[in-house]
Amino acid sequence: MTETKFKPVAEQLAYLKKGAAEIIREEDLTAKLEQSAKTGKPLRVYLGVDPTAPDIHLGHTVVLRKLKHFQDLGHTAIFLIGDFSAMIGDPTGQSETRPPLTREQVDANAKTYLTQVFKLLDPRKTQIRYNSEWLDKLSSYDVVRLCGHYRLARMLEREDFRSRLEGNQPISVHELLYPLLTAYDAVALQSDVEIGATEQKFNLLVHRDIQREYGLASEVALTMPILVGLDGQRKMSKSLGNYVGITEAPGEIFGKMMSIPDELMWSYYELVTDRAPQQIAALKQDVSGGKLHPMDAKMRLAEEVIAGFHGGDAARKAAENFQRVFRDRQAPIEAPVVKLLKGPPKKLTALLVDLELIASKSEAERLIKQGGVEIDEQRVDDPRRDLDLSKPAEFLLRAGKKKFLRIVVE
Repeated sequence: MTETKFKPVAEQLAYLKKGAAEIIREEDLTAKLEQSAKTGKPLRVYLGVDPTAPDIHLGHTVVLRKLKHFQDLGHTAIFLIGDFSAMIGDPTGQSETRPPLTREQVDANAKTYLTQVFKLLDPRKTQIRYNSEWLDKLSSYDVVRLCGHYRLARMLEREDFRSRLEGNQPISVHELLYPLLTAYDAVALQSDVEIGATEQKFNLLVHRDIQREYGLASEVALTMPILVGLDGQRKMSKSLGNYVGITEAPGEIFGKMMSIPDELMWSYYELVTDRAPQQIAALKQDVSGGKLHPMDAKMRLAEEVIAGFHGGDAARKAAENFQRVFRDRQAPIEAPVVKLLKGPPKKLTALLVDLELIASKSEAERLIKQGGVEIDEQRVDDPRRDLDLSKPAEFLLRAGKKKFLRIVVE
């Protein structure tokens, strides 16, 4: 095996610490990096993910990106799919026992996960592992032996277990097994570093303890913060509607990114880009000093995020379209096309409702009176206006600031 040439340890450490919530323990990571540089042997770094849902949003990419940072520095990146553990379910944040997933659900989710994960990680340099490789093979004796390495009192120190116990809510025995079985992942992988979100800290500490029980050096646990959603207040979540899906259209992502509060963009720069800390500090200085407008800094952020998932061309087009529509107040270069069949004249208010641009005719009337409706970039002032649909035609319809449709009558 050829030795890897690594960057200086201080430089690696600065890059890896970027955005990190906690490194347990930082002195251990420094020592491992020094040993790695000395021997030319990469660190074994892993991120374990239970494929409990098929789609990944920007919040999920925070830990993924940190794994990429280790990969960028020449270390071995292991993406562990918890196909076995997903069928148990990590009870983190749950107030009651989570129903286990079926093998079919887990397999389907894992397949779509990988497609999205490789938008960030280099597929040629990433080890993909499944924890069923070793957990399926554990005998009853092995499981009992594993349980014998940890105390129940310690397990019940976990916040969600403790609160459920105090609230007389049920805890299933298989849930207590979850941190132990995932700790066995760290044993099987002989990992040097494990990455997880802050809410997984308890599990990561268990993993360190169990590695020692099996005669291995404890891995370093590196936790990353939870990404705040577009509302600037709560954790990014699909159920809360404050998320950015990485497979969404570039224009949609751009618009969502531009909606985040100005102050929040700096944590996004830290957590969802590869920019070095000094680059982010320089940008922040330019904004606070008046050299760079906050909107321009946010546009750079949006373009950078989109480029990572959809490529540079798509990112540039999304930025140009945003500039054209929202800053220059022009029509988008490409607006969705809706085809209508020729027919009798139709009230503009009715058409706006039929096209689902406006919820009701009264709202459509109000928007027209406020000057919020245009046809071919000409403002419509009359809410009673009829549209001639009797012959072939094409026109651009705008409703409000963001909704554009190219109407084709045929």
